[in-house]
Amino acid sequence: MSHNIAYSTADKADVLAFLGSNGNLTSDQRRTLDDIREYAQAHQDSLDHQGVDWGLSIPDALDHLLAGRTDSDAECAGNAYNSAVQHIIDRNASDPYDLGTYSKPSTFFGLVDDEMRRLGVPADQLAHDYLYGGLPDDFPHIPHSIDGYPAIGHLPLAKTKAAADAYRAVLNRMDPDFRYEVQKLIDKLDFEHDEWASRQGDYWKDKHTQDTLFFKLT
Repeated sequence: MSHNIAYSTADKADVLAFLGSNGNLTSDQRRTLDDIREYAQAHQDSLDHQGVDWGLSIPDALDHLLAGRTDSDAECAGNAYNSAVQHIIDRNASDPYDLGTYSKPSTFFGLVDDEMRRLGVPADQLAHDYLYGGLPDDFPHIPHSIDGYPAIGHLPLAKTKAAADAYRAVLNRMDPDFRYEVQKLIDKLDFEHDEWASRQGDYWKDKHTQDTLFFKLT
């Protein structure tokens, strides 16, 4: 089975505001929550149509997250919680962009990390670690999906240039089997950094607060 990796940019505070909110939301956030609930239900309807039962519905997982809990004992609760968080991210983020579709992305980027590590790329810039790194540290813990997907990763936009520069510096010495995908990643990190850097002046301070790349692995 192939897996897709997409990404979008968001202000992590906008996403975090919904987790454990217990209804303490602004009027704009309540309107956003209405959209989140609609998409969560549509996702659940699709799973039901396919005969997929995670033991916890996505709408119920969303209610748990809003209440600040992730304590379901359902075997596949992590799948529902990750899906619900992703719907929160999606409704607070930019339009998604596609990174690629891979037959075994965790294996592939694990090998890429091994190659980069061999060539001296710092540990905190290795791709697998942020693609599969979960939510930011100041977010509540979300159980992993039982089969690894869906999964969420993140990278602060302030770190995208350093990662791209580190990959660029070793690209020509990498195994040729990795170069195309790594170049694609460099290009996307460069673009996101340039977009972020162009909005760091005082004029943009309250208009463009997106600070994080969120990765969606399905």
